[in-house]
Amino acid sequence: MEAFTIIENTHFLVKRMCLFMSDRDISFSVFTKPWKSPSVWDLCVMVKEMGFDGVEFPLRDGYQLEPAQASQLPQLVKQFADHGLSIFSIASTPDEHVFAGCAEAGIPMIRIMPSINQEDGYMLSEQKARRHLESLLPLCEKYGVKIGNQQHYGNHIIDSMGLLHLLDGLDPGKVGAIWDTAHDALAGQQPEYGLDIVWPYLCMVNFKNAYYKRTSGPEAEQAEWKRYFTSGRQGLASWSRAAAYLNKRSYQGVICLTAEYTNEQETERLIREDIQYAKSLFA
Repeated sequence: MEAFTIIENTHFLVKRMCLFMSDRDISFSVFTKPWKSPSVWDLCVMVKEMGFDGVEFPLRDGYQLEPAQASQLPQLVKQFADHGLSIFSIASTPDEHVFAGCAEAGIPMIRIMPSINQEDGYMLSEQKARRHLESLLPLCEKYGVKIGNQQHYGNHIIDSMGLLHLLDGLDPGKVGAIWDTAHDALAGQQPEYGLDIVWPYLCMVNFKNAYYKRTSGPEAEQAEWKRYFTSGRQGLASWSRAAAYLNKRSYQGVICLTAEYTNEQETERLIREDIQYAKSLFA
């Protein structure tokens, strides 16, 4: 596809998406990862009824649209737009055909999670992740699509300072930080500090919550813990403090509720409660 056509289509679709965002500075998105089986129509009806402005769509194998079908993203955007919804971001691999599909569809961001390889160790893994990001900059420039980097517990960059160290010196117009309330809290960071650290690169905020749950009894020779993902009010992360800080600094952008709960059977009830809670914090 010619670059002019991509840009022309992108401008048209972005303007259309902005119509749904123009009445507020904050837009609420939901990551639709838990819902593989519904049709696109049924997914849109559910998301709209829950009270979201749009979604982060998992462009992954097994979902309503898969990476090999990235050229069909404009049709997917139209299906959501017909319900008054936007696709604010996708979670996918940053391959060129995915960039091209996002550009044509007017989707501004691809979310990734930089990983750490235990064999390489942290610093070498970070260097490789940095080189990978640098290799993507020409695609970001060519297609006008940003790469959003999210921290995540485990074998990933886990906290806000790690994100800043990875991104420092890169163009914030091409790469950004997706700050996650739960993962920064699991790493022990306070929300005001975490947000301040990544602020120059902040491109989206994830709202979810979690805590550490002991799985061994007090008599165990070695304590064992697991991460338990819960509703917005119940975990280590303070959504109210994060929202207060975002309001204080006049954040304008997307708040994405990731709909991640250890008790997966209660996902729909919990996400409905959490979107109402999140909205109340920005009212």
